[in-house]
Amino acid sequence: MTPRANALLTDAGELFFSYARPADDALSSLSRQEGLLGIITFQTGFFGEGDGAKPEGILQIPLSGRGDDRCEIWKTTQPVHAGTFGDITYRCSRDFLFGSIALAVADLPAGNHGLIHLPLQNAAELAYQQIFSLLDRHGYPGLLRIWNFVPDINGVSHGLEHYRQFNIGRQDAFLAHSRLPSRQNIPAASALGSVDGPLVVYFLAARRNSVAVENPRQISAYHYPQEYGPSSPTFSRAGWVDLGQQKILFISGTASIIGHQTRHEGDVAAQTRESMANIAAVVAETNRVAAGPPYDLNDLSYKVYLRRFTDLPIIRAELDRLVTPKAPVFYLQADICRADLLVEIEATAGVLHGGMA
Repeated sequence: MTPRANALLTDAGELFFSYARPADDALSSLSRQEGLLGIITFQTGFFGEGDGAKPEGILQIPLSGRGDDRCEIWKTTQPVHAGTFGDITYRCSRDFLFGSIALAVADLPAGNHGLIHLPLQNAAELAYQQIFSLLDRHGYPGLLRIWNFVPDINGVSHGLEHYRQFNIGRQDAFLAHSRLPSRQNIPAASALGSVDGPLVVYFLAARRNSVAVENPRQISAYHYPQEYGPSSPTFSRAGWVDLGQQKILFISGTASIIGHQTRHEGDVAAQTRESMANIAAVVAETNRVAAGPPYDLNDLSYKVYLRRFTDLPIIRAELDRLVTPKAPVFYLQADICRADLLVEIEATAGVLHGGMA
């Protein structure tokens, strides 16, 4: 069965985003399709352990929980070639680059001054340094969207939560590559928890820059107060990019946060509604500042991360009330960056709705 795709149109070609069932479309067959940029699977067991059979262009995220038995596929109508750069595996066309990196997280020896190198800080800094160096070398300045999967994201080592360690390293890399002085091009991002294993980052870049969009209901993440860690999270609430015929909106992982504070602790239904209110605010802000036809909640494709899989019926019921049943929605169980958050929702707008396979 061929997955129905959401097409992101450009002057030079098309960029396709879709979900497919691995059981219906063998990943090895999908990996041989022309124009493939990447396939992301979120569950283990698609390939035999240690048999070396993983096809090129496929990234597996080591999530411990459950979710829709689907994989995420990115394709383009342009010719694609594969490459490696340091620890990064990537595939690129004339206008797009899609890459991934998985780095082991390990303690490093103390430095010359006896300072402890925080393991996730180092892994995050190295990952982002390599990403920026790759994009600079090959001329893809527009880092449009990033997905981060942090092992045991709410765990603590060396006296600091893993997500906060990650934020230090990520911000250090942004600073080292002069990508923070202009807030206008900070990309949209999500950061979720994976099981013990590597730090995994996958990303989409282009020849054109996106424009950051913030949420009037929230403090920009990079302005969070010190209570959230030594370094603020480095991402925009959304990124809008003009790719020619189509204008695309990438909305970051969005949760039940007003200002900088979590709301509705312990109430997953209320957190879902608040998350969607924040997405609605981002959509409204984009419609205010960006050129082109206005976006609508019913025009988005959604990916929903839930901390407890038993909350799925509640979250699904809330979304069924708020958006059309035709909107593609992909559910995954994963830990979220704050221990008091039960749900996080990301979205993409400006796509042709082909639905889900």
